[in-house]
Amino acid sequence: MSDAIQPFRIEIPQGDVDDLHNRLAGARWPGELPGVEWTRGIPLGYLQELAEYWRTGYDWRVQEAQLNQYPQFVTEIDGQRIHFLHVRSDQPDAKPLLITHGFPSSVAEFTQLIEPLVHPAGGQSFHVIAPSLPGYAFSTPLGGTGWAMGRTSRAWVELMRRLGYQRYGVHGGDVGAGVSGVVAGIDGEHVIGVHVVTDPLTAANAATFIPGMADQLDESDPVDKQILNRMDAFKREGSGYLAIQNSRPQTIGYGLVDSPVLQLAWIAEKVHEWTDLPVDRDQMLTTVSLYWYTGCGATAAHTLYEQAHSFDWGPQPTVPQGFAVFGADETVRRVINPSADTHWTEFPRGKHFPAMEAPAELTSDLQAFFGPLH
Repeated sequence: MSDAIQPFRIEIPQGDVDDLHNRLAGARWPGELPGVEWTRGIPLGYLQELAEYWRTGYDWRVQEAQLNQYPQFVTEIDGQRIHFLHVRSDQPDAKPLLITHGFPSSVAEFTQLIEPLVHPAGGQSFHVIAPSLPGYAFSTPLGGTGWAMGRTSRAWVELMRRLGYQRYGVHGGDVGAGVSGVVAGIDGEHVIGVHVVTDPLTAANAATFIPGMADQLDESDPVDKQILNRMDAFKREGSGYLAIQNSRPQTIGYGLVDSPVLQLAWIAEKVHEWTDLPVDRDQMLTTVSLYWYTGCGATAAHTLYEQAHSFDWGPQPTVPQGFAVFGADETVRRVINPSADTHWTEFPRGKHFPAMEAPAELTSDLQAFFGPLH
């Protein structure tokens, strides 16, 4: 296996951009029942307006150039092409920080986070390494089956070895939180600490997959009842996207790579539902565009299938742990049950995408957590 790391630059052919615009212009739209709004999925008017902006107002070339400002590379690990951003600080005390996105996301989620981490006005600085998960964006095509969190985490450990980092921190949210935790567990010799972000919805959703969690909760306790209600709501109303990808990724994949409207709806619905602070529309559409141009909606679905059928979690981390809770309430602490020495910060606003919703707050918490660690 070659350890070669090659420079990479995003260069989407103009023909692909024109094809997207033509497909959007010729889209077929379903009708909509009166008065249903968001109760049955993303509303027709909302999606039509967003699709028209994607076609006529959004400038891919501007966003492509912004991403190309960051040094990017590709390498092959365990038979899989891995794409990553590697942005080094000029500060002598900068610490390597491996940050991992989740679903439905991409490294474009971090464009408001990288600069203040690499060149902060004050406080701890970082060398930022931001890989695209296997099967996402330019970490495609997917080389085969088995790319769940455990295998991805081992690939990340190998990536950091190739980059020559002996001591580094890890951070992530959603799938990236799981990957970061496994990296910390299997590479504690080199990881100085693991920091993750979460929110009440994510915590309640995670609780549905924790064996025996529901049995540990008491319906007569107000906080436990709130957790149980959210778990039930997720099962009934919020888990359809996951059930499809966890069971039939190939089938949904045909639509995601053939219809830009479906790919747009698939991501935009979750961004709307999982945020409570404004998200830059162009930044969101950059992630949608990355999914469209690389066809990774299908392969991302396959990796979610892999995770749903995997028990490869690795050992629990023993390094320092930190949590940044956005939209915080008492349910999150009850689900996570952190130890007394865990770094724990609560923010009243923000949800699932704090790197886009509240980058300044997230930057500050990353500096506070990793600053004292060596």
